[in-house]
Amino acid sequence: MKKTLLAEFTAREGAEAEVARMIGDYALKVREEEGNLAFDVYTKAAHPRAFWIFEVYRDEEAFQAHLNAPYGGPFNAALTPLIEEDASVLTFLDPVSAP
Repeated sequence: MKKTLLAEFTAREGAEAEVARMIGDYALKVREEEGNLAFDVYTKAAHPRAFWIFEVYRDEEAFQAHLNAPYGGPFNAALTPLIEEDASVLTFLDPVSAP
């Protein structure tokens, strides 16, 4: 079964351009992962410092491979001081079956 999630965080005032650059570079790497099906980065139209990343992986194994990628830890370590939250807030999603 696909692993789908929404990652959210808010860039600190004045850090939004750096966060956008970093997440753009990171997205290029994640999209090359064999099991990644989507890694779409958005900002909230009414609040451009709020970032939302929609992620889809082939399955749990592909998601675990993503978590263990060598560039993930350094990215998160660099991101943490630039965002308001302690870390990205993850919401795991399940598909809704048609009745």
